Amino acid sequence: MAKIKLEYIWLDGYEPVANLRSKTKIAEGEVDSFTLEDCPEWGFDGSSTRQADGSDSDCILKPVALYPDAARMDAFLVMCEVMLPDGTPHPSNARATIPDDEGLWIGLEQEYFLQKDGRPIGWPQDGFPSPQGEYYCGVGYNNVGDIAREIVEEHLDLCLAAGINHEGINAEVAKGQWEFQIFGKGSKNACDQVHVARYILLRLCEQYGVDVEWHCKPVLGDWNGSGMHCNFSTDYMRETGGKEYFLKLMDAFEKYKDEHIAAYGPDNHLRLTGLHETQSIDKFSWGVADRGASIRVPHSFVKNDAYRGYLEDRRPNSQGDPYKIVSRVSRTVAEVEAEYK
Repeated sequence: MAKIKLEYIWLDGYEPVANLRSKTKIAEGEVDSFTLEDCPEWGFDGSSTRQADGSDSDCILKPVALYPDAARMDAFLVMCEVMLPDGTPHPSNARATIPDDEGLWIGLEQEYFLQKDGRPIGWPQDGFPSPQGEYYCGVGYNNVGDIAREIVEEHLDLCLAAGINHEGINAEVAKGQWEFQIFGKGSKNACDQVHVARYILLRLCEQYGVDVEWHCKPVLGDWNGSGMHCNFSTDYMRETGGKEYFLKLMDAFEKYKDEHIAAYGPDNHLRLTGLHETQSIDKFSWGVADRGASIRVPHSFVKNDAYRGYLEDRRPNSQGDPYKIVSRVSRTVAEVEAEYK
């Protein structure tokens, strides 16, 4: 029997953006055969995380996903939901609000800035770098520097070792800005993986004295903000589709425009301005291959008038909670598809 390090990870009760928290539990078992079922529920002091009052501070951690932790020996990362002592979901537990749908496939594109001493990596101490243009998918020290590339490559390796389903990484439009993409089958799968990938990146950057800036518009002015575009499809959307169905779906997304924006991350008005490849926050639009639309429709979706495949909601921002984003998307799609089932 080995001593196994279990890093329990959860979201706290801070608003409008929850923080990731973690603590280590030591268990005994066989590393090669250790499973999620071997992770017991655990507790924490909710009064220290804005999730309970000091007079009744116990909160429960319910393990929901398990990932190997390549940064530590004999270790796992344990994503958890926060529960009340009576076994019901804590009010801050957004994961519990997502309808279970194994047919909902989600791809999330997490953008972020790497910062040191309050400025994006690679920016001069005073003033600004050269205008945007050569940084996107750039190569070379002048475009991406050295420490940033080292961090994102190590982050990718750690995530792959954890079994996180990365679809890719790239330097983004603004200097010091990067992106990783994660895909998952099942309504909660990709969300769990994004939160764990965020955790791995934050912990890794501690070694470099670097901060991760998730805010959707950390640099005001003529610089791209950061999004978390949500690509989604359902069994019906992939296998049947149709123009009538698609147009009803877009009507529903327009109907619930304000509810979506409320769930898609704070300060989105700074990012969704109609500039820098976004639609204005007070409008809804869709378009084929249109990066300025609210919903971008791939050419493959409309090919041969099939209206079948996947769609991309470009409004969620980099600071948003994937659980809240997917909950809102899945409920809107389910309302429309109820007419077709």
